[in-house]
Order: sequence, then structure tokens, then C-alpha cells
Amino acid sequence: GALYCQAQLIIQLSWAARTAIMSSSIVTLATCNLNQWALDFEGNCKRIQKSCEIAKSRGATYRLGPELEICGYGCEDHFLEHDTFVHCWESLAKLIELGCTDDLLCDFGMP
Repeated sequence: GALYCQAQLIIQLSWAARTAIMSSSIVTLATCNLNQWALDFEGNCKRIQKSCEIAKSRGATYRLGPELEICGYGCEDHFLEHDTFVHCWESLAKLIELGCTDDLLCDFGMP
């Protein structure tokens, strides 16, 4: 479950990030409170990307985002639609492609 996912994320980090996370006695944690909009996948991704940039610039090695930050709250019946989940996974892939997770362990909130 969750431990396996965390292990997979650590494996995907660069050697420098793994070394910093595993050998440091102090870890800088970035917690994010973003103003996300329901089903605004493009805008939500831009705000997530910006928060990752800020976290990295401040020396964070772990970034914790809010629950449902990718799709936003208030999706209600849209959670019953397959497209909502597809767009969430596409958004997550985009964030990875943009380098948001390079040298930063990220906890993205999505259904």
C-alpha cells in the first residue's frame, strides 16, 4: 500500500536526493496550502508546479500538498465519472514531466 508507493518514489529520486533524505538528520519539509479550483486541472497544475519550485528554492526535500490538490474540492458527482480520474493521472504525469519531482519527494493529493 502506502509504504510501497513511498518506496517507489524514493527509488525514482536522483542519487543526490536519496542520499540527502537517507543520511540527513534534518529534513526540510514544505507544506502547501493552495487555492485550488474544482476540475481546473491546468490551473491547479500550475499552482502545484509553482509550490514545488518554491519548496526547492527553500531547500525542502519533502513537499506535502493538500488533499485533492490536483482535481480540487467540490467535484461531487464528477468523482463518479471516469474522466475525472483520467485527468488526474494525466496531470500527475505532466507534473513529473515538468520536473516538479526532481530532487523533491512530493505528496500530491488526488482521488
